[in-house]
Formats: sequence, C-alpha cells, structure tokens
Amino acid sequence: MEKISVYIIAYNEEDKIGAAVKSVQWADEIVVADSASTDRTAEIAQSLGARVVQIPFKGFGMLRNDAMAACTHDWIFSLDSDERCTPEAEEEIKRTVALEDPMDAYYVPRKNFFLGRWIKHSGFYPDYRQPQLFKKGTLTFLDDPVHERFEVNSSKPVGYFTSDIIQIPYKNLGEILAKANRYSTLGAEKLDQAGVEPSMTKAVTHGIWAFIQHFILRRGVLDGWPGFVIALGNFEGTFYKYAKLYEQKNCPNPLAELPEGWDK
Repeated sequence: MEKISVYIIAYNEEDKIGAAVKSVQWADEIVVADSASTDRTAEIAQSLGARVVQIPFKGFGMLRNDAMAACTHDWIFSLDSDERCTPEAEEEIKRTVALEDPMDAYYVPRKNFFLGRWIKHSGFYPDYRQPQLFKKGTLTFLDDPVHERFEVNSSKPVGYFTSDIIQIPYKNLGEILAKANRYSTLGAEKLDQAGVEPSMTKAVTHGIWAFIQHFILRRGVLDGWPGFVIALGNFEGTFYKYAKLYEQKNCPNPLAELPEGWDK
C-alpha cells in the first residue's frame, strides 16, 4: 500500500496540537512544521510520535512549501493544528491512495464548529480551502504572507472527498481578535506587495463588504449569533488590513518628535 505523510503547521498551539496529531496517528509519518513556538507545542507533538521540524516563519506560502519538502512519502495529507481528521476521512484517504489510477490531488470538506454549533453557512461549509490530499510534487504554494494561493501541477482535475474533517477555527472569542490582529498585519503586507494604494475609505468600504458577504450573501444570518460574530470578525480583519497599510504609508514613525505648533 502507498505510504502517507501528514504535515501539520503550528505556532504556539499547545492546546490544539495533541488532538490534531492523535487524529492522524494512522499515517506512516507525521511532520509538525513548527515556527519556534514558545509554549509546549513541539514537546507535545514529539511525545505523540511526530517528527518536529523548525521552519522560520516567512509567510504561510513558504511555510507550506518547506513543510511539504520535509515529508518523505509519495502521498501527503495536510492538516492544520485546529483541524481533526475523522475516521470517515481516514478511510476515504486509504481507499483513494489504493486506487489504480487516482487523481493527483483532492479537496476535503471541513465542518467548522464555533460557539458550540456546526456552522453550516457563512461560507464555512463545505469550506474547501486547498487540496489537502495530494501526491508529493503536485502542489506548489506561492510566496504569499497569508491566504496563500497555490498551483496544481497535474494534467488531471482535482478530486473531491465526500467525508468531512473537523475544524475548530476559534477556541474562544479572544482568539478571533488575536487572529484578526495577526492576519490583518500579514494581509497588509500582501496588499503592499500587490501595489494597493491605501486609504481609510477603502478600509471602511472593504470592511463593510466583508461583513455583508459573510452575513447576508453567504447566509451567515442563518447561523444565528455565531454567524454574526464571524461576520463581525471578518469586518474587523478586513478593516484593519487596509488601515494598517494606510498607517504604514502615512504614519511610519508615530514616536517621532511632534511637529512644531502641534499644541496650538
């Protein structure tokens, strides 16, 4: 049977990494790509049989490419620290790699849980992020700081699984704020690389549009208060992404001496 590597990217995920690793202990190899965590992430992963490789964080695109390079088997299944492989997905993975002529890459649907419920709308189901099962060499990520784009190097179409994996994107409301802060900083870098001209008007309009997309167009309203919180979090993340770029371009050194006459 074909051997399977699993890679998991992680940074300060001691509360999540154990469950993620345990969910894929059926694999032939588990590689945890850690970026100098300061908590017990690496220790916990190693105690469960994973091989931990330290990869300096230079954006999620490069991180994923380096994590894939650390895998030694022909098939790779990617999992994030906040995801859990289900027994049903495990069985479908094993059946797929045993096929005589499988596709080279497959999307896997994700069930997201937040505030105690399965989020069925808000763009959170089936939530195909990127191919998560693929032959080594098939997937290449672009050099993006966040929301990394990818290229599939295959003449075959990408397949789709029917079995879900689980994702718990936010363990609490505080993590929504923390992720919005981190991802908006990386997002501002990505906008700068794309040559976007910043303005606070763009920050407001793009933020409002992000809220409308998740709460109205993607029917987050049907998810109740969790859907509202998710939409609000997307407003904040998008707003601050553009606002941080504006700040970088117009207020590069806020601690500099105040201009003469500032108090008049």
